[in-house]
Amino acid sequence: MKSLFDRLFGGPRNYYGEPQQRRGIGCHPRILMALLIIGGSVVFHYMGTTSYENEFTGRTQRLKFETPQEEIALGLQSAPGMIREMGGQSRNAAGQAQVDKVGQKLVQSTLARQTPYQFDFHLLADNQTINAFALPGGQIFITEALFRLLKTEDQLAGVLGHEIGHVVGRHSNEQMASSGLWSGIGQGVGVLLSDGQSNAGAQIGQTIAQMRIMKFGRDDELESDALGVRFLIEAGYDPEGMIAVMEVLANAAKGSHQPEMLSTHPNPENRAGKIRELIAKYRAEKRR
Repeated sequence: MKSLFDRLFGGPRNYYGEPQQRRGIGCHPRILMALLIIGGSVVFHYMGTTSYENEFTGRTQRLKFETPQEEIALGLQSAPGMIREMGGQSRNAAGQAQVDKVGQKLVQSTLARQTPYQFDFHLLADNQTINAFALPGGQIFITEALFRLLKTEDQLAGVLGHEIGHVVGRHSNEQMASSGLWSGIGQGVGVLLSDGQSNAGAQIGQTIAQMRIMKFGRDDELESDALGVRFLIEAGYDPEGMIAVMEVLANAAKGSHQPEMLSTHPNPENRAGKIRELIAKYRAEKRR
Protein backbone atom coordinates (compact mmCIF):
# COMPACT_ATOMS: atom_id res chain seq x y z
CA MET A 1 0.00 0.00 0.00
CA LYS A 2 1.53 3.30 -1.14
CA SER A 3 1.50 6.30 1.14
CA LEU A 4 -0.35 9.46 0.22
CA PHE A 5 3.07 11.18 -0.27
CA ASP A 6 4.14 8.53 -2.75
CA ARG A 7 0.87 8.74 -4.60
CA LEU A 8 1.03 12.52 -4.81
CA PHE A 9 4.76 13.04 -5.43
CA GLY A 10 6.07 9.68 -6.61
CA GLY A 11 5.93 10.66 -10.26
CA PRO A 12 3.44 9.92 -13.05
CA ARG A 13 1.58 6.59 -12.92
CA ASN A 14 -0.61 4.65 -15.30
CA TYR A 15 -4.26 3.58 -14.83
CA TYR A 16 -3.19 0.79 -12.48
CA GLY A 17 -1.10 3.07 -10.27
CA GLU A 18 2.23 1.76 -11.64
CA PRO A 19 5.12 4.19 -12.20
CA GLN A 20 5.10 5.51 -15.75
CA GLN A 21 8.50 5.94 -17.44
CA ARG A 22 9.25 9.53 -18.38
CA ARG A 23 10.47 10.36 -21.82
CA GLY A 24 13.95 11.82 -21.50
CA ILE A 25 14.48 15.35 -22.70
CA GLY A 26 18.20 15.31 -21.98
CA CYS A 27 21.00 14.69 -24.45
CA HIS A 28 23.34 11.71 -24.27
CA PRO A 29 26.77 12.95 -23.09
CA ARG A 30 28.46 11.43 -26.13
CA ILE A 31 26.11 13.23 -28.53
CA LEU A 32 26.53 16.46 -26.60
CA MET A 33 30.33 16.16 -26.72
CA ALA A 34 30.27 15.42 -30.46
CA LEU A 35 28.06 18.44 -31.13
CA LEU A 36 30.34 20.64 -29.03
CA ILE A 37 33.43 19.48 -30.92
CA ILE A 38 31.83 19.95 -34.35
CA GLY A 39 30.23 23.26 -33.42
CA GLY A 40 33.44 24.52 -31.84
CA SER A 41 35.42 23.57 -34.96
CA VAL A 42 33.02 25.49 -37.19
CA VAL A 43 33.01 28.55 -34.93
CA PHE A 44 36.80 28.52 -34.60
CA HIS A 45 37.14 28.15 -38.39
CA TYR A 46 35.10 31.25 -39.11
CA MET A 47 36.49 33.29 -36.24
CA GLY A 48 40.08 32.25 -36.90
CA THR A 49 40.12 32.73 -40.67
CA THR A 50 39.52 35.59 -43.05
CA SER A 51 37.34 35.79 -46.15
CA TYR A 52 39.02 36.65 -49.43
CA GLU A 53 37.71 36.96 -52.99
CA ASN A 54 40.46 35.72 -55.26
CA GLU A 55 40.97 37.92 -58.33
CA PHE A 56 42.53 35.04 -60.30
CA THR A 57 39.83 32.45 -59.70
CA GLY A 58 36.77 34.51 -58.74
CA ARG A 59 36.24 32.25 -55.74
CA THR A 60 35.64 33.40 -52.17
CA GLN A 61 38.08 31.61 -49.88
CA ARG A 62 38.57 31.19 -46.15
CA LEU A 63 42.25 31.80 -45.41
CA LYS A 64 44.43 31.18 -42.37
CA PHE A 65 46.78 34.05 -43.23
CA GLU A 66 45.21 37.34 -44.25
CA THR A 67 48.08 39.01 -46.08
CA PRO A 68 50.44 37.83 -48.85
CA GLN A 69 53.32 39.05 -46.69
CA GLU A 70 52.50 36.36 -44.11
CA GLU A 71 52.51 33.73 -46.84
CA ILE A 72 55.84 35.02 -48.18
CA ALA A 73 57.38 34.81 -44.69
CA LEU A 74 56.12 31.24 -44.23
CA GLY A 75 57.45 30.18 -47.63
CA LEU A 76 60.88 31.72 -47.05
CA GLN A 77 61.07 30.07 -43.63
CA SER A 78 60.13 26.64 -45.02
CA ALA A 79 62.23 26.74 -48.22
CA PRO A 80 65.66 25.80 -46.75
CA GLY A 81 64.24 22.67 -45.12
CA MET A 82 62.50 21.60 -48.32
CA ILE A 83 65.69 22.15 -50.32
CA ARG A 84 67.70 19.99 -47.89
CA GLU A 85 65.03 17.28 -47.96
CA MET A 86 65.21 17.09 -51.78
CA GLY A 87 68.98 16.76 -52.01
CA GLY A 88 69.88 20.44 -52.08
CA GLN A 89 70.09 22.83 -55.01
CA SER A 90 71.01 21.26 -58.34
CA ARG A 91 74.54 21.80 -59.63
CA ASN A 92 73.16 21.94 -63.16
CA ALA A 93 73.74 25.66 -63.76
CA ALA A 94 72.33 25.56 -67.31
CA GLY A 95 69.20 23.79 -66.08
CA GLN A 96 68.74 26.29 -63.25
CA ALA A 97 69.14 29.16 -65.72
CA GLN A 98 66.45 27.68 -67.95
CA VAL A 99 64.09 27.22 -65.01
CA ASP A 100 64.68 30.84 -63.99
CA LYS A 101 64.14 32.12 -67.53
CA VAL A 102 60.87 30.27 -68.13
CA GLY A 103 59.53 30.99 -64.65
CA GLN A 104 60.23 34.71 -64.85
CA LYS A 105 58.76 34.94 -68.34
CA LEU A 106 55.54 33.41 -67.05
CA VAL A 107 55.41 35.86 -64.15
CA GLN A 108 56.30 38.98 -66.15
CA SER A 109 53.89 38.16 -69.00
CA THR A 110 50.83 37.66 -66.79
CA LEU A 111 48.91 39.26 -63.95
CA ALA A 112 51.15 37.37 -61.54
CA ARG A 113 53.64 40.23 -61.88
CA GLN A 114 51.14 42.58 -60.20
CA THR A 115 51.02 40.50 -57.02
CA PRO A 116 53.33 41.10 -54.05
CA TYR A 117 54.57 37.49 -54.18
CA GLN A 118 58.32 36.92 -54.41
CA PHE A 119 58.64 34.29 -57.13
CA ASP A 120 61.85 32.27 -56.97
CA PHE A 121 62.39 29.12 -59.02
CA HIS A 122 64.59 26.29 -57.76
CA LEU A 123 65.95 23.24 -59.56
CA LEU A 124 66.55 20.58 -56.92
CA ALA A 125 69.22 17.88 -57.04
CA ASP A 126 66.83 14.98 -56.33
CA ASN A 127 67.08 12.74 -59.40
CA GLN A 128 64.75 10.02 -58.09
CA THR A 129 61.55 11.86 -57.13
CA ILE A 130 59.47 13.10 -60.06
CA ASN A 131 57.91 16.18 -58.53
CA ALA A 132 57.30 19.91 -58.60
CA PHE A 133 55.69 21.95 -55.86
CA ALA A 134 55.16 25.47 -54.55
CA LEU A 135 55.32 26.97 -51.09
CA PRO A 136 53.10 29.87 -50.04
CA GLY A 137 54.40 33.22 -51.21
CA GLY A 138 56.18 32.21 -54.42
CA GLN A 139 58.94 29.66 -53.71
CA ILE A 140 58.64 27.14 -56.56
CA PHE A 141 60.59 23.90 -56.97
CA ILE A 142 61.14 21.25 -59.63
CA THR A 143 63.31 18.16 -59.18
CA GLU A 144 65.97 17.05 -61.62
CA ALA A 145 64.07 13.77 -61.98
CA LEU A 146 61.12 15.62 -63.53
CA PHE A 147 63.20 18.27 -65.31
CA ARG A 148 65.12 15.58 -67.24
CA LEU A 149 61.89 14.03 -68.52
CA LEU A 150 60.72 17.29 -70.09
CA LYS A 151 61.56 17.59 -73.77
CA THR A 152 60.59 21.18 -74.57
CA GLU A 153 60.44 24.63 -73.01
CA ASP A 154 56.65 24.54 -73.41
CA GLN A 155 56.52 21.48 -71.16
CA LEU A 156 58.69 23.19 -68.54
CA ALA A 157 56.38 26.20 -68.78
CA GLY A 158 53.44 23.85 -68.19
CA VAL A 159 54.96 22.63 -64.94
CA LEU A 160 55.97 26.06 -63.66
CA GLY A 161 52.72 27.73 -64.80
CA HIS A 162 50.77 25.16 -62.81
CA GLU A 163 52.83 25.88 -59.69
CA ILE A 164 52.42 29.64 -60.11
CA GLY A 165 48.69 28.88 -60.18
CA HIS A 166 48.96 27.30 -56.73
CA VAL A 167 50.64 30.44 -55.38
CA VAL A 168 48.19 33.01 -56.75
CA GLY A 169 45.30 30.64 -55.99
CA ARG A 170 46.48 30.81 -52.35
CA HIS A 171 45.87 27.07 -52.10
CA SER A 172 48.27 26.26 -49.26
CA ASN A 173 46.80 29.08 -47.18
CA GLU A 174 43.27 27.85 -47.85
CA GLN A 175 44.16 24.22 -47.13
CA MET A 176 45.68 25.13 -43.77
CA ALA A 177 42.39 26.81 -42.85
CA SER A 178 40.14 24.00 -44.08
CA SER A 179 42.21 21.12 -42.69
CA GLY A 180 41.69 22.39 -39.14
CA LEU A 181 37.94 22.57 -39.73
CA TRP A 182 37.62 19.07 -41.18
CA SER A 183 39.94 17.51 -38.63
CA GLY A 184 37.66 18.87 -35.90
CA ILE A 185 34.53 17.67 -37.70
CA GLY A 186 36.10 14.25 -38.16
CA GLN A 187 36.93 14.08 -34.46
CA GLY A 188 33.34 15.00 -33.59
CA VAL A 189 31.95 12.36 -35.95
CA GLY A 190 34.29 9.83 -34.35
CA VAL A 191 32.91 10.62 -30.90
CA LEU A 192 29.34 10.45 -32.22
CA LEU A 193 29.87 7.00 -33.77
CA SER A 194 31.92 5.59 -30.90
CA ASP A 195 30.55 2.55 -29.08
CA GLY A 196 32.92 3.06 -26.15
CA GLN A 197 34.65 -0.27 -26.78
CA SER A 198 36.63 0.19 -30.00
CA ASN A 199 38.20 2.95 -32.08
CA ALA A 200 36.09 2.16 -35.14
CA GLY A 201 34.15 5.41 -34.77
CA ALA A 202 37.35 7.45 -34.57
CA GLN A 203 38.68 5.72 -37.69
CA ILE A 204 35.49 6.47 -39.62
CA GLY A 205 35.61 10.12 -38.55
CA GLN A 206 39.27 10.40 -39.53
CA THR A 207 38.57 8.79 -42.91
CA ILE A 208 35.73 11.23 -43.60
CA ALA A 209 38.01 14.18 -42.78
CA GLN A 210 40.88 12.85 -44.90
CA MET A 211 38.68 12.20 -47.91
CA ARG A 212 37.22 15.68 -47.70
CA ILE A 213 40.69 17.26 -47.44
CA MET A 214 41.91 15.16 -50.40
CA LYS A 215 38.90 16.36 -52.40
CA PHE A 216 40.00 19.95 -51.77
CA GLY A 217 43.48 18.98 -52.96
CA ARG A 218 42.16 17.55 -56.24
CA ASP A 219 40.06 20.67 -56.81
CA ASP A 220 43.14 22.83 -56.26
CA GLU A 221 45.11 20.81 -58.82
CA LEU A 222 42.43 21.31 -61.45
CA GLU A 223 42.20 25.01 -60.64
CA SER A 224 45.98 25.34 -60.99
CA ASP A 225 45.81 23.55 -64.32
CA ALA A 226 43.27 26.14 -65.50
CA LEU A 227 45.42 29.02 -64.31
CA GLY A 228 48.50 27.41 -65.85
CA VAL A 229 46.85 27.12 -69.27
CA ARG A 230 45.89 30.78 -69.10
CA PHE A 231 49.42 31.81 -68.09
CA LEU A 232 51.02 29.77 -70.88
CA ILE A 233 48.80 31.34 -73.53
CA GLU A 234 49.41 34.85 -72.18
CA ALA A 235 53.18 34.27 -72.11
CA GLY A 236 53.26 32.93 -75.66
CA TYR A 237 53.92 29.27 -74.82
CA ASP A 238 52.07 26.37 -76.41
CA PRO A 239 49.60 25.15 -73.75
CA GLU A 240 49.67 21.71 -75.35
CA GLY A 241 52.93 21.37 -73.44
CA MET A 242 50.89 20.86 -70.29
CA ILE A 243 49.15 17.86 -71.88
CA ALA A 244 52.56 16.39 -72.64
CA VAL A 245 53.47 16.83 -68.97
CA MET A 246 50.38 14.79 -68.01
CA GLU A 247 51.61 12.02 -70.33
CA VAL A 248 55.01 12.12 -68.60
CA LEU A 249 53.35 11.85 -65.19
CA ALA A 250 51.05 9.04 -66.35
CA ASN A 251 54.00 7.03 -67.69
CA ALA A 252 55.96 7.61 -64.50
CA ALA A 253 53.04 6.40 -62.37
CA LYS A 254 52.37 3.17 -64.31
CA GLY A 255 51.79 0.28 -61.95
CA SER A 256 51.28 2.53 -58.93
CA HIS A 257 47.84 4.00 -59.61
CA GLN A 258 45.36 4.26 -56.77
CA PRO A 259 41.69 5.28 -56.94
CA GLU A 260 41.41 9.02 -57.59
CA MET A 261 39.16 9.54 -54.57
CA LEU A 262 42.03 8.33 -52.33
CA SER A 263 44.57 10.77 -53.78
CA THR A 264 45.26 14.47 -53.43
CA HIS A 265 45.83 14.64 -57.21
CA PRO A 266 43.45 13.76 -60.04
CA ASN A 267 44.70 11.02 -62.35
CA PRO A 268 46.91 12.52 -65.10
CA GLU A 269 44.68 11.03 -67.81
CA ASN A 270 41.62 12.83 -66.41
CA ARG A 271 43.60 16.05 -66.05
CA ALA A 272 44.74 15.86 -69.69
CA GLY A 273 41.13 15.73 -70.89
CA LYS A 274 40.15 18.74 -68.82
CA ILE A 275 43.24 20.65 -70.00
CA ARG A 276 42.22 20.07 -73.62
CA GLU A 277 38.81 21.54 -72.83
CA LEU A 278 40.43 24.55 -71.14
CA ILE A 279 42.76 25.17 -74.09
CA ALA A 280 39.83 25.16 -76.50
CA LYS A 281 37.88 27.49 -74.20
CA TYR A 282 40.68 30.05 -73.73
CA ARG A 283 41.60 30.03 -77.41
CA ALA A 284 37.98 30.66 -78.35
CA GLU A 285 37.81 33.55 -75.86
CA LYS A 286 41.01 35.04 -77.29
CA ARG A 287 39.61 35.00 -80.84
CA ARG A 288 36.57 37.06 -79.83
